[in-house]
Amino acid sequence: MTDNQNLLAEQRRALILDEVRRRGGVRVNELTRKLSVSDMTVRRDLDALARQGVIEKVHGGAVPVVEASTHEPGFEAKSALELSAKEDIARAAARMAVPGSAIALSGGTTTFALAHHLLEVPDLTVVTNSVRVADVFHSAQRLGAAGAPRPGAATVVLTGGVRTPSDSLVGPVADQAIRSLHFDVLFLGVHGISVEAGLSTPNLAEAETNRRFVQAARRVVVVADHTKWGTVGLSSFAQLSEVGVLVTDAGLSARAREEIAEHLPGLVVAGASERGDGTDDGRDV
Repeated sequence: MTDNQNLLAEQRRALILDEVRRRGGVRVNELTRKLSVSDMTVRRDLDALARQGVIEKVHGGAVPVVEASTHEPGFEAKSALELSAKEDIARAAARMAVPGSAIALSGGTTTFALAHHLLEVPDLTVVTNSVRVADVFHSAQRLGAAGAPRPGAATVVLTGGVRTPSDSLVGPVADQAIRSLHFDVLFLGVHGISVEAGLSTPNLAEAETNRRFVQAARRVVVVADHTKWGTVGLSSFAQLSEVGVLVTDAGLSARAREEIAEHLPGLVVAGASERGDGTDDGRDV
């Protein structure tokens, strides 16, 4: 069997993880048929996912790891998951950024993807507590012929604070920096979102910093792929009533969409039009 060269390793592993979580476990021979790759390739992918701590290998296959509410994966581990969903979400959310506005981006791999799509939105003022997000904007700062910043380039403020495993800056320094600011819109990544717990995270200090972000924003846009729905972290920092829009992906179940519609004024299912389910990118439903 010849390995399918059309799928990058990270994309293939994201598909494997989604299958493991959706079905509660998979066998190696099932994955080789589904992905059209060799047995050895699948076993290497399972080894990599097991090292990230997101699956557990068992004889002949793998099962999902049941995470504790205090478990916080690192940035690299999370960045390999739900890649296409995050790109769909980032593309749709970027359309909500108005040129010349003041926005905030929290830490996370989805806001990191969003940052790349915001580079062409002119004259933004961006406040973030994410080292990774700040690096995206700083790396894009091309100098003009006269040595001036690129016209329309964003003004970026990094809050400072103590670094978390997901490369967010949290704690009193970050909280104090955010407290005196006001944002037109906050783009917020979350560890978990549910009707009962609202928005939550496994990191207590990050919960407080995110709470400050929410309080400082006129509009809160949560960017979260479908796997975050129903997940509950150790600490809640906002209720669903504080969220204006949830931007998620087409993997969200019909039942979850109905629940969300009862509690949120806006739901954007990104990438849905490409998948043929009738919901356009960027449309509140």
